[in-house]
Amino acid sequence: MPRVSTGRNDPCPCGSGRKYKKCCLSAAEAEAPRVVPAPAGPSPAECQQLGALLNSGQLVALEGRAQAMLARYPASGFLWNLLGAVLSMQGKDGLQALQKARTFLPMDPEVLANLGSALGAHGRYEEAEDCCLRAIANRPGFAPAHINLGNVRLNQGRWVDAEASYRRALQLKPDYTDAHSGLLFIHNYRQDASPAAMLAEAQRYGEAMAARARPFQHWDNPPDPDRCLRIGLLSGDLGAHPVGYFLVGVLRALAAQQAGRLEFFAYANRTFIDDVNAQLRVCCRDWCPTAGLDDRTLANRIRDDGIDLPLDLAGHTLYNRLPVLAWRPAPVQITWLGYFATTGVAAVDYLLADPWSLPDSEAGHFTERIWRLPETRLCFTPPDVAVAVGPLPALASGCVTFGCFNKLTKINDGVVALWSRLLGSVPGSRLFLKAEQLGEAAVRGTIVGRFAAHGLGAERLILEEAEPRAAYLATYRRVDIALDPFPYTGATTSAESLWMGVPVLTLAGQRFPSRQGVSLLQNVGLPEWIAADQQDYVARAAAHAADLEGLAALRQRLRPQLLASPFCDAVRFARHFAGALRGMWTQWCDRQRAGGAGGGAAPR
Repeated sequence: MPRVSTGRNDPCPCGSGRKYKKCCLSAAEAEAPRVVPAPAGPSPAECQQLGALLNSGQLVALEGRAQAMLARYPASGFLWNLLGAVLSMQGKDGLQALQKARTFLPMDPEVLANLGSALGAHGRYEEAEDCCLRAIANRPGFAPAHINLGNVRLNQGRWVDAEASYRRALQLKPDYTDAHSGLLFIHNYRQDASPAAMLAEAQRYGEAMAARARPFQHWDNPPDPDRCLRIGLLSGDLGAHPVGYFLVGVLRALAAQQAGRLEFFAYANRTFIDDVNAQLRVCCRDWCPTAGLDDRTLANRIRDDGIDLPLDLAGHTLYNRLPVLAWRPAPVQITWLGYFATTGVAAVDYLLADPWSLPDSEAGHFTERIWRLPETRLCFTPPDVAVAVGPLPALASGCVTFGCFNKLTKINDGVVALWSRLLGSVPGSRLFLKAEQLGEAAVRGTIVGRFAAHGLGAERLILEEAEPRAAYLATYRRVDIALDPFPYTGATTSAESLWMGVPVLTLAGQRFPSRQGVSLLQNVGLPEWIAADQQDYVARAAAHAADLEGLAALRQRLRPQLLASPFCDAVRFARHFAGALRGMWTQWCDRQRAGGAGGGAAPR
């Protein structure tokens, strides 16, 4: 997501002689687009109009105003940059506008950093990295360029380089929340990251957010345990995205089952225009676009809406609004679904888990209180596409094809070493990797080199880029066995694999991100596909690969088995989920009647 500088203490470029922070963009956030007129660009008064729209988070109106001004000032690089940044902030495609901006401002660090981010969103990683590096060369202290570079490198699977970029951004701008979130997110990929170190880093983030916020102490929410509750959904992924895929079936079931008992308010930090988004909107009483709203404004909106329980669905992923919850706009605050570690924000009271994914022994590594659903913390919405399960491909090819369609970032050096060993134990087998990043020749070359270092030749690899969902799902017809990476295991990809009749072999870890496969396979009734350690992982892979008759039979019954499991039973999950929300709320009401403190969960 593009970030651009404001230069708030510099003289305002509009020519007023006042400091920038006290002129055109007096209330703009430090990470909002800089409105700086270029030659043949808008007047100071027009800049003030743009600034007012930006300050109030009216991004749709700002987009329209920028387009109208471009009709009069078509050679204004700053207007093209502003338009591209505003489009990107809404989750739209700002690439063409930013390419146009570069034609007028070819060396501008803000334009280059924004363009790098947009190119990365299109999977053009080499170009994206070049733009970000040029921005840094022109302005080494420009923190947004460093975080955009980190995002590009992370998408390439280069999390070590990405971590260095995020740390540099934090050195330059210690309160840069996106950089801190990026750093925390990377910890989930690291094999050497200890739970204690991850908790300490998350707590540092939480303390920084608490220092910036002015938390509400009291709310007007009546402490009635039986009344209709207002649930807030905070996310930038409310559409055709893994979060949307897991949410839509649950929300439909809740809307039907809990009518008059629960009502949902969406706070969407990104724009989606697709079928999943349309289905989510129907289930919500209100839909509030939040991109461009500062934390205080959004916190006030949530409080004014009378939200009882806001649900953070993002954690430290992109487009999150975790800092808003540090303001404690509602009595009981929860994190769920989109992130597999602690948020570190003390004002987030609960984290929803299940007995398989988060054992009691791990609860001490979270700042939240753990509330476990009885079976699964996730409920998958089956794809609404007509893609049939095919026959076992090994029966026709004569060799077993292992596959993994997770992001390349999850395929760390330990995974490469183990999978190379695994394929060595199954003669003639192949490994099929499919990911967005594999559309670039350089990325494919890097992957081939990493496996070659462990003696696995390029002829044993099938490397393909991502496709639209229906075609992507059909690709599983070419896979016999799916391999789950570690320590950050799959969730959406594993569910899709099972839906296509392809069993998933997972390695059970101790940490929350390492146990998503354990929870899924236990709920679907496939415990024999859970390995206890790396040696067991290789042994189970070889044993399953040797039983083609068993694999073929499992393939034909796996989709019905998945659909009949708790993992896909939205009605059943909705009852458990609604019970958890009601239970959290009732505990808060009990404390109010007992004269307890103003809010939050019970002491941890």
